[in-house]
Amino acid sequence: MSYCLATYQSADGPRAAIIVGERVIDVAKATRVNGDVSVMGILADWSKARTRLDALAERQGARGQPLSKVKLISPLPLPGAVYCAGSNYGDHAAEMARVKGLPPPPDPHEIGLEPWHFIKSSRSVTGPYASVKLPAASKKVDWEAELAVVIGRKASNVSEKDALRYVAGYLVANDFSARDLGRRAAAPAGSLFATDWTSHKSFDGACPLGPWITLKREIKDPQKLGIQLDVNGVRKQDSNTSHMIFSISEQIAFLSSRITLWPGDVILTGTPDGVGNGRGEFLNAGDVVRTRIEGLGELVNKMS
Repeated sequence: MSYCLATYQSADGPRAAIIVGERVIDVAKATRVNGDVSVMGILADWSKARTRLDALAERQGARGQPLSKVKLISPLPLPGAVYCAGSNYGDHAAEMARVKGLPPPPDPHEIGLEPWHFIKSSRSVTGPYASVKLPAASKKVDWEAELAVVIGRKASNVSEKDALRYVAGYLVANDFSARDLGRRAAAPAGSLFATDWTSHKSFDGACPLGPWITLKREIKDPQKLGIQLDVNGVRKQDSNTSHMIFSISEQIAFLSSRITLWPGDVILTGTPDGVGNGRGEFLNAGDVVRTRIEGLGELVNKMS
């Protein structure tokens, strides 16, 4: 039986659940396994946990609470690490080059470049329906719809061929970015220390994730998923994950060659064109941002 993995807000705090149809089942209450109280705990024991969850879905699929009565928060309220692919859609790379008055960059494969990632603070993660407070220091907060990958097995020096075996599932992400905080204002021109990735990418609420984790086995091909983003009902991004420069497998293989990936780590795989910076448009208090990916659900975040 199909199900998704989620976290809901209970009277006792965040708790892991599976969603079967329109029903939400508290995992730990049903399995009586202490580690099943959180999604991170479930992922830490993923090979065995899948068997428990499969049996639970078959046994209690018609039970649990109605989804409409449950408050879902981020499936991973505090993930291990959040790695973000930079400039990983060709159209977005060209879009950002135009902003700087530069020609479109070549395909990185053609000039021997490998994937590159930055780290977004796990403390910036927020829920699929959470309000996001605009940082007071920024006037140019931007949106970036992204497919997120959740690691389910320890991965070190894995091959591209085997990379997807280390994936537990997929979810929707928005990599909110404070475009005007990415450079230290007083840094001299050409300084090697001019970039401020923390202020740019890791303000509170800068990483909505959700609404649930769709298991890898439910997605036939993660490189063929529609991805869209609307602001106040107006379509801003409309693309497909097939347009990634470096595939999910390439990203996992590369990252695992540099650092061990652990269960509960998240990889944001890049955004297509249509971001605000390319249009000279940025978010204001009251704006509603909807981010959706085919087969994975949607995020609805109101800016405040």
